[in-house]
Amino acid sequence: MSQPSKNIDSLFSSINLGPYTLKNRIVMPPLTRSRSTVPGNIPNEVMATYYAQRASAGFMVTEGTQIEPRGQGYAWTPGIHSNQQIAGWKKVTDAVHAEGGIIFAQLWHVGRVSHTSLQPNEAKPIAPSALIADSVKVFIETGPAQGALANPSEPQALTTDEVKELVGMYAQAARNALEAGFDGVELHCANGYLVNQFISEHTNKRDDEYGGSLTNRLRFLKEIVAAVSDVVGPERLGVRFAPLFSSTDETRVYLGLVESDPHHTYIEAIKVLEQAGIAYLSIAEADWDNAPDLPELFYQAARAEFSGRIIYAGKYTVEKAVAMLAKGYGDLFAFGRPFIANPDLPARIKNQWPLNEADAATMYGGTEQGYSDYPYYKND
Repeated sequence: MSQPSKNIDSLFSSINLGPYTLKNRIVMPPLTRSRSTVPGNIPNEVMATYYAQRASAGFMVTEGTQIEPRGQGYAWTPGIHSNQQIAGWKKVTDAVHAEGGIIFAQLWHVGRVSHTSLQPNEAKPIAPSALIADSVKVFIETGPAQGALANPSEPQALTTDEVKELVGMYAQAARNALEAGFDGVELHCANGYLVNQFISEHTNKRDDEYGGSLTNRLRFLKEIVAAVSDVVGPERLGVRFAPLFSSTDETRVYLGLVESDPHHTYIEAIKVLEQAGIAYLSIAEADWDNAPDLPELFYQAARAEFSGRIIYAGKYTVEKAVAMLAKGYGDLFAFGRPFIANPDLPARIKNQWPLNEADAATMYGGTEQGYSDYPYYKND
């Protein structure tokens, strides 16, 4: 991570986020690590240790957490729909709060990006339309602590009544998050998962009130935001998008969801969030090597349309974050991969200490190795 010698202090100014005062502008974003206990996909003690170690972030968001059993698309990812899961997450939030941290739960439903082996009774995954997700793999369990990549299964289209039931499931997941001690919630509406599938013209071929026009394709988002706001309050709610404008590497496109007019699509989606008065908008930019930045016009329009806090992520360097903050485009900046390997990342940034490198082999699944055993910096 590039670390400029000046202007770093701007990342360490305090800022309000809803009812909270953040100690810095460095965010630990959602990072799937597949360490939950099975059966049951239950958060555990090693997860509590992992998150507590990283509580020096100004603000933390959990890994994607499925709102119901059908929401799972990868092995060993945690849920927030059972009493055991709520109790497990309570261990995490208690540990983070003991270290003075602030943590939101990311509410997640993968929709069609799943496999029958991960679904209740091995049923088909659910989706806005019965279109198979291509250019993507899911990670399924093949044995005790063993997994393998697989193609997503053919999904079944949701009925109108089933869509409305899902809105209620998001609201219940938000209630569960509060019971688990979270400070708020973030809705995962990015990366080709369920909410994104409703928004996208490529994956939503419905002919009811949830399909067709962009207004209709945004209806699911709007209803979820309203339902969850009623539970947690808009001041404790964030939404994550991943607008993609182009890619020279088609295998790295976010599940193929590049809209014909991404600027219009996502600015209209941001207007929905502004009308709801939520606390923050999180934008995940493309994060592969040599990925293009979002167009300057999008940064400007997002800031003009949204009055809450804006978080940017996606292979951000400290230098880029400082520049975006100086331009007024963003308020907080997320550093995903660096936080995996550096539990004390804010201190390393502030003091320009060297960073640990993440071990790719232990990224997903496994034990505390490559998870909660990364060392803090020793300033001898």
